[in-house]
Amino acid sequence: MKAYIFPGQGAQFTGMGLDLYEKSPMAQELFEEANSILGFSITDAMFEGTAEELKQTKVTQPAIFLHSVILAKVLGEDFKPDMVAGHSLGEFSALVASNALSFKDGLQLVAKRAMAMQKACELQASTMAAVLGLEDAVVEEVCESIEGVVVAANYNCPGQIVISGEVEAINKACDILKEKGARRALVLPVGGAFHSPLMEPAREELAQAIEETTFNTPICPVYQNVVAKGVTDPAEIKQNLVAQLTGAVRWTQSIQQMIADGATEFVEVGPGKVLQGLMRKIDRNVAASGASFE
Repeated sequence: MKAYIFPGQGAQFTGMGLDLYEKSPMAQELFEEANSILGFSITDAMFEGTAEELKQTKVTQPAIFLHSVILAKVLGEDFKPDMVAGHSLGEFSALVASNALSFKDGLQLVAKRAMAMQKACELQASTMAAVLGLEDAVVEEVCESIEGVVVAANYNCPGQIVISGEVEAINKACDILKEKGARRALVLPVGGAFHSPLMEPAREELAQAIEETTFNTPICPVYQNVVAKGVTDPAEIKQNLVAQLTGAVRWTQSIQQMIADGATEFVEVGPGKVLQGLMRKIDRNVAASGASFE
């Protein structure tokens, strides 16, 4: 069975999507539609913007979403997923690619999500840190032992977890995790504590937008971050999508479940190769490649 996976924030690069725009009239049309939906030229930022411009949340999230979704659409008949999943933001790409959401609704929700997250970040000094070389249970235990907000936020692959929370609590956790034998516990250059309780203001804002949006039954199961299992019921999809802002991205568990459910080949759709790298660490016996449009 073929599984398609969609990357999240951090995969952006200058020039992303330009080849699609130049080679495919359909892609060109969708990019122009995106410019008018967003009310600014996201294509300028994607094709010619500096790394600094691309790093702005209001640009990053729609840019990665557009690259992924438009690539999936121009693959046409070749895009036949038996299952899909997306890492954090990538879950929105997966939902549009599997027809659970329309292109326009997906893009509008991603833009709202980006702005809501940006606002939540500005309310309180917060950050994330990557922890390498420890068991999940050890990381969870340390987080629970610390005063203040700090939680396991991204289970990326065995031995790689990202923690998220208040700056002081994160720094303290990093010190203890190093004492416990972490190979690295490194604060990341991010704007805030994504996938933690500190995103509650953003969750509330997005919940309303998601509630007002029409979701359809997808053409295949969507393995959602917070539950790490395949979901096809639109009401359940909405619920999990809302929970995702403050809940953990269970990526390792999602991929393992997809393999258990019969996935034998994974194709990453979108910029970069981050998910292919994680795949090799989760299960190197399963084929993983990147989608390309010629």
